[in-house]
Amino acid sequence: MDRDKGHIQSPALLKVGVLGIGFLFSFPAGYLIWRNFTGDRSSLTLLKESQVLSPLQRSLVLAVSVSLTTAVLGILFAWLTSRCDLPGRRFWKVVLPIPLVFPSFIGAAAFIRTMNPGGFLNDLLQGIGINNVVEIRGFFGAWFVLTLFCYPYVYLPVAAKLQHLPSSLEETSRVLGRSPLKTFQHVVYPQISSVLYAGTLLVFLYTISDFGAVQLLRYDTLTRSIATAQLANKSLSLALGLFLLVIAGVVVLAERMVSRTTPSAGQSEIGPPLEYALGGWRIPAVALVSFITLLSLGAPLFTLGKWAFDGIRRGSGNSQPLTLDGGQIWESTWNTLSISVVAGLAAIIAVLPIAILISRFRSKTGTLAHFLVIATFAVPGILIALSMRFWSLQTDWAYNLFNNTKALLVFSYVVRFGSLAMGVVLLSVAAIPRNL
Repeated sequence: MDRDKGHIQSPALLKVGVLGIGFLFSFPAGYLIWRNFTGDRSSLTLLKESQVLSPLQRSLVLAVSVSLTTAVLGILFAWLTSRCDLPGRRFWKVVLPIPLVFPSFIGAAAFIRTMNPGGFLNDLLQGIGINNVVEIRGFFGAWFVLTLFCYPYVYLPVAAKLQHLPSSLEETSRVLGRSPLKTFQHVVYPQISSVLYAGTLLVFLYTISDFGAVQLLRYDTLTRSIATAQLANKSLSLALGLFLLVIAGVVVLAERMVSRTTPSAGQSEIGPPLEYALGGWRIPAVALVSFITLLSLGAPLFTLGKWAFDGIRRGSGNSQPLTLDGGQIWESTWNTLSISVVAGLAAIIAVLPIAILISRFRSKTGTLAHFLVIATFAVPGILIALSMRFWSLQTDWAYNLFNNTKALLVFSYVVRFGSLAMGVVLLSVAAIPRNL
């Protein structure tokens, strides 16, 4: 058993359990690697083709761009709602994370339906003489939509961290004459940088694995190429999936290396967080938060409402009515809610031992499992589903136990979204005093 310097030796049983969890999360990666090395064509030969290089470049450019803008928005909103006298602060704390509820394709469809030619807002602006309206498509559209619906990945962990920082360091900095900006730069930022990097990493991985938004907005990325090649060229599809996994591995390793150099906030007594007066910036701050909320919530809610209204009007008109099966709707709703709750609880339970091993024992075993969990977030959901399906069909006992079952679906969800639970669980475990 290994003993890390300055830390208590980790229990052997906990390490074995974490290794098992890491193995389960590595299923999609194992499937991709196995299929690539047992296929007819090598992935390295496909890498030289333009149909691989171009989507790869576009994916990286989009992921970096979205990561940078969401990092700025996430830090800004976390600071405003956690440390400033922002009017309606409690309301904004509830509203700002809500965009996570909407899948990216819903956001993309909302802006296409609203702002593109033929959309409600586009027609309204043209009616008052404004014809040069920016069309939401391509790189700009994908960057715009993904930024609006991904910033909570950064906002939530940074806001939670700001609420639990010791205020004594900031008070000392202010007493020494530093401005709020300098205090944030030299005192606060070093303490929140680890969770900032973790949240930005999730945004990066989500962006390179996203399919819905880029498909609707017609921006060719690796995931769109994977879906296009899935039926026509399975070797190319698997190779692209492997490239996504390699990119994720490199980015996760880089994030871990950078996070090791960041200081820890420690276990000091935590008082009420220090609050800063916005002064003349109160109105611009409220305007910015309101504008982003209007875009990220107003557009999808308006579009969904208009679709529902059009459907009801169509059903009451002379055209063919829409038939709705109440029992089927209730069954689908119940299945969605129940599986979501079970998958969420299972994800928390699955990553909790890893978080304990990392936070309490600084174990390399926990670091390895953490790497596997986070890197899997870059694998598109369709490839995770295919790997689980392939495994259940090719293994007799798995076919008998899990084929077409909710258990397999829940397991796939845990593998796909375990990385989202990891950040919150890590932060929660780290906040618990060690003497407990």
